[in-house]
Amino acid sequence: MPAPHIHIPYPLLTEHISFLRKHRLDLELYFGGAALDGLTAGAVRGLRETLDYGPALSIHAPFMDLSPGAVDSLVRNATTERFRQVFDIAGILRPRAIVFHSGYEKWKYGLHTELWLEKSLLTWEPFIETAAALGISIAIENIFEEDPVNLRMLMERLGSRHFGICFDTGHFNLFSKTPLEDWMEALNPYIVELHLHDNDGTADQHLPMGDGSFDFGLFFGLLKNRDCIHTLEAHTQEHALRSIQYHANITGI
Repeated sequence: MPAPHIHIPYPLLTEHISFLRKHRLDLELYFGGAALDGLTAGAVRGLRETLDYGPALSIHAPFMDLSPGAVDSLVRNATTERFRQVFDIAGILRPRAIVFHSGYEKWKYGLHTELWLEKSLLTWEPFIETAAALGISIAIENIFEEDPVNLRMLMERLGSRHFGICFDTGHFNLFSKTPLEDWMEALNPYIVELHLHDNDGTADQHLPMGDGSFDFGLFFGLLKNRDCIHTLEAHTQEHALRSIQYHANITGI
């Protein structure tokens, strides 16, 4: 298993750069819509100077208000424009993967999963070609899914080695109504990244690993891809260090 990445929003990078350099942490950089509005290619190239210790990188794409499976073509067009901006950044930084949200909510689509799937294919098929050209992976993250059915359908229909799953432990713990074993049976072949954080099942608390009720021992026992990206989604430096220690203890890294 590789060393874990630490999730950090791009606007907070300067504030935490000394901490990141000190611990030589690999990173998942999050670019929200507001950050993208003011970001230039020169600023992205300057990131390499800021990250002078040479961390491995992944990227988290924007998600607020976006919907890759939108039925409304204008909403889908706005979503794809944001995603294109992220791929422009990826062309400079060359991350190993880019994480996107699925946009699926069963009640919003009236339980018509096929409708979401049909529109999602329109969004993702062109981006798979871009990802392949850059040699990176697209990783679709579970958010509000209560079971893995829609994500498995998306993986099967697209069938690309550059298109996979980012399994989020905290979101599973909060929203799933299906056992972890069923999720892993359905998605194990497609997992390319992990988002590792915890909660007590009442809110998306982003607690350090082991501070909530998610069963990390069971999870790592079920996980088959030992080379996927492990991203710790801590919200403070203290929580990051605690998760790093817990992750080392449970994975042996």
